[in-house]
Amino acid sequence: MDRSPIPDMDAPVYVISVAAELAGMHAQTLRQYDRLGIVTPSRTRGGGRRYSARDIEMLREVQRLSQEEGVSLAGIARIMEVEAQVDTLRARVHELQDQLQYASAARVFAAAPGGQIVALRPGERARRRAPGTSLVVWRPSADLHP
Repeated sequence: MDRSPIPDMDAPVYVISVAAELAGMHAQTLRQYDRLGIVTPSRTRGGGRRYSARDIEMLREVQRLSQEEGVSLAGIARIMEVEAQVDTLRARVHELQDQLQYASAARVFAAAPGGQIVALRPGERARRRAPGTSLVVWRPSADLHP
């Protein structure tokens, strides 16, 4: 049984010639896409391009959009930009959902004189750091949780 680690999709490991072959393109096309900001690979200290498996997937998608869908390079650049924004927003939504889930599970909050409110983990004790620090026990009402 092969126990080799699964390669990281974002690891910049492919030189331009290998990336071009894997994507089914000419190396000059990859250079053009880099100049246009469509697919921008990582760079070595010496300035050489290094492509990841994710970059190769993006190159294939660019080729599909161009050849099968007839989308211009400017259109492809915009599509890629919007997709990157969507990915960023999705990650933020997951982050906020995790925070909300944690906050809804927490029932005790510490409030400092400056107004900062910190949710305490179950079993965690509030530390009285300054005079005037308050401790609040929150109980959800039936109106908030149907």
